[in-house]
Amino acid sequence: MHGHDLGGQRFSPLTEINRDTVSRLQPAWTVNTGVKATFQSTPIVVNGVMYVSLPGSHVLALDARTGAERWRYTHTLRWTRLCCGPANRGVAVDGGKVYVGSVDGRLIALDAANGKPVWDVSVATYQGQREETKQLAENDPLAKVGDVGGTGVGIAMAPMVYQGKVLVGINGVGYGLHPDAGLSVVGVSGNYGQSGFIAAFDAEKGGKLWQFDITQVGWEGGFKGLTDYGVNLNRDIAGEKTAAARFADSWKYGGGSIWATPTIDPQRGWLAFGSGNPSPQMADASRPGDNLYTSSLIVLDLETGKRVWHYQQVPHDRWGYDVASPAVMFDLKTGSKTIPAIAHASKMGWVFVHERETGKLITRSEPFVPQSNLFSPPAPGDGVLVAPGIAGGANWSPTAIDGAQQLMFVAALNLPTRYIANSVKQADGSMLSYASTQEGKERSGTLSAVDLGSGKIRWQVKTDEPLLGGVLATAGGLVFSGIGGQRIGAFDSSSGTALWSAQLEAGVNAPPITYSIDGRQYVAVAAGGNSLFGFKTGDTIAVFALPQ
Repeated sequence: MHGHDLGGQRFSPLTEINRDTVSRLQPAWTVNTGVKATFQSTPIVVNGVMYVSLPGSHVLALDARTGAERWRYTHTLRWTRLCCGPANRGVAVDGGKVYVGSVDGRLIALDAANGKPVWDVSVATYQGQREETKQLAENDPLAKVGDVGGTGVGIAMAPMVYQGKVLVGINGVGYGLHPDAGLSVVGVSGNYGQSGFIAAFDAEKGGKLWQFDITQVGWEGGFKGLTDYGVNLNRDIAGEKTAAARFADSWKYGGGSIWATPTIDPQRGWLAFGSGNPSPQMADASRPGDNLYTSSLIVLDLETGKRVWHYQQVPHDRWGYDVASPAVMFDLKTGSKTIPAIAHASKMGWVFVHERETGKLITRSEPFVPQSNLFSPPAPGDGVLVAPGIAGGANWSPTAIDGAQQLMFVAALNLPTRYIANSVKQADGSMLSYASTQEGKERSGTLSAVDLGSGKIRWQVKTDEPLLGGVLATAGGLVFSGIGGQRIGAFDSSSGTALWSAQLEAGVNAPPITYSIDGRQYVAVAAGGNSLFGFKTGDTIAVFALPQ
């Protein structure tokens, strides 16, 4: 599975590669896929075959012992305007089929034996509205945007298959425009975008079984001035309430992208996942209220798709603080008690730990990245510098949990963002208000071990480059992660001591996995970089093992 188990813990019981042997790890095989682009996939190994999705939603099947190609599925896009590039985060494998969600909004079942499509269904459609922007100053951020209102809708997450259902959610509905190749974003108030959703499809035939829409009637909520954990959101509650009647239909365009694979509680028959920021991104004038259920951790009933509970990390989110990383289910041990729990590493830099039954917050950790001016609204002129910025904190990168040590391992970014409030005169003389961002000067990362009971940082490794891609923990006492500089590294899970690293051809911005065949343990990772974050792109799948 994408997270190794139903709870998404990314913890392997394999021990051949351990604290004592990892220094001898060496390349076993390498494959160049022929698709050089942002590469974020988690490989899946089943019965000696590795299945990996490539940028653009192509799928490759390889012999997991040697890297020899078994088959290749080549995907043809319905549209080329994509929300956030071509990256696909993985496949699901079950019942002789390989399932892939495509960056152009389709869900496809392939025959695991030969890669031929079994069925192909449309999950979402492109929802662009073209509205030219004219007479803008050359240095105005909005002048760099070709059209306002268009955004690509697709599927980046790896599907989850459980009890005959394929679960998949869409992204690209948060409506923020990227005027250049970096992380800068422009958000314009108005009726742009659509609601995000997660849906269940029949694994055998592809028919839709249910759909949960992130934004619905009543999304205004209670107009909270504080988060549920007591931090001031700096909202103009009175102004929002006055504007609410005028924007009563804003929920129809409300956003809430889904970036990560859901996790499953089989005992309760529940699934858990996170939702993205409301639409339009940052520009909040046209969406008064709390904007339920965006920027939230959400738990649904697997059979019906009905909401069980939710926890909104950021009501009325103006910063792009998606709940982007996968939620992880585990057992929290407190003294003599064991509590079924769920944890999430947030873009704000905290790990939230909840009771799984009710959603009640148990612990909010110490920050694992620097924080400053958190929840300060965009400001005119030079704006306000906020940390963590629009990228996080913990972005989409999956975390890992070592249940025996009660530790969560989090790879994170320190990339402060300057949030700027803008206004520009349009051709008809009216003023258009919008928000934009600029990257700050800081650029670094952290790999942290967070104590799930106390919320304390047990250990932390600081890196010169932001960490994006995800981690793997093993019973061999190891944590594997990309560490910048086109390297993958292994650390002692108890202390954070660096034990091994290897240089690769491109940025390591995808989650490592480990697997065993005929008693030999391997570690595999996709190394294809990430153009949005400035990491060198490539097309490598690299696999390591101990010498035979």
